[in-house]
Amino acid sequence: MTTISTTSVAPEVHAAPKAKTRNFSIDRARTFLTLIVLLHHAVIPYTYYGHTDPKEFFGFDMIVLATDSFFMAMFFFLSGLFVWPGIARKGVVNYLADRLLRLGLPFVICAFTIIPLAYYAISLRHHPEIGFSQFWWTTVTKGPWPSGPIWFLWVLLAFDLAACTLYKLSPHALDPINRLSLYGRRRPAVFFAVMLAVTAAFYVPGLMRYGPASWFEFGPFSVQHGRVLLYATYFFFGAGVGLAQMDRGLLSPDGRMAKVSWDWMLLAIVPYYLMWVLIGIKRENLGNPSPLPNWYEALYAVCFTVFSVAILFLILAYFLRFAGGGKSVLDPMQGDAYGMFLVHYPITLWLQYWLFDYNMPATVKVPIVFVLTVAFSWGVTRALRMIPGAKNVL
Repeated sequence: MTTISTTSVAPEVHAAPKAKTRNFSIDRARTFLTLIVLLHHAVIPYTYYGHTDPKEFFGFDMIVLATDSFFMAMFFFLSGLFVWPGIARKGVVNYLADRLLRLGLPFVICAFTIIPLAYYAISLRHHPEIGFSQFWWTTVTKGPWPSGPIWFLWVLLAFDLAACTLYKLSPHALDPINRLSLYGRRRPAVFFAVMLAVTAAFYVPGLMRYGPASWFEFGPFSVQHGRVLLYATYFFFGAGVGLAQMDRGLLSPDGRMAKVSWDWMLLAIVPYYLMWVLIGIKRENLGNPSPLPNWYEALYAVCFTVFSVAILFLILAYFLRFAGGGKSVLDPMQGDAYGMFLVHYPITLWLQYWLFDYNMPATVKVPIVFVLTVAFSWGVTRALRMIPGAKNVL
């Protein structure tokens, strides 16, 4: 691990690119988020939101509301941390070539294999007579061609392309965020306030304009209209933090961020509770209208934004305490987390398909689905990574 300096004098933002070192806190946060993705997809059919299974449990609605409000945005933040050093070290062309290999190739492969295999389980519930080959051909020629969780790959690739363009135009464009990060080592609340204000400025108008259910869809390319700028904000804030001196800024293991947790927890719990209050108003008082009133969308978007940024800080603060090493139950699957994200979806949906007719409570079905999804996706990823050259992609 890199030795952490404790000097209070901030160095110049741009330093020479360094060789990559392990950051245990970021590694574990990313692995933790991967498990959150698997849990999110494991519980959806047993909620008021999804309810594609006859069994449901309100506690799973609580999980979905929380996870949907932050986990993909946080993935973009973590991905952004390594963009600027990567471009500086490899150059724009080589960096984009690497991203095409790591993001573009898996997206194409998954769009033609993993995704049709996953959604075939849903199709069989309504059309048991259809064969997989017919379903696959209809999906890729006529559609709809859903993307499932792999929409993240092409959107992240688009952000990487935008970052490379910005780097060519102005390598110093993100310096203000990096200086704010260095200041955030002692005053993380200031960074939080700025990120919250900027995120709200981009997200709230988008949600009010498009609503929560509007998606851009073109073949397997899809993304929520109202969240594109939210994700971009997280990505570029992450890029600014990681631009230089990441171990001496907001994410310093010996900074203020790593010593505070309860503040972020309170900041997350309050807006989360208010989102449930607004959901109750929507169902009981407003009668679930479509579209929802502007005042409602604005209030919900503000609560969503505060919760999303606060829980990002809460998770980062927790894992920063392990930046110096030690052991974690998350460590064994760190190298396989990306592959697990890519391959888990058909495993989850087929497990839910097979459990559909069993008269078991949702609280029994979900642990079965989640544990087996983790085990099978981890095993499949381990097997795939044994293929020569596969580790360069997975």
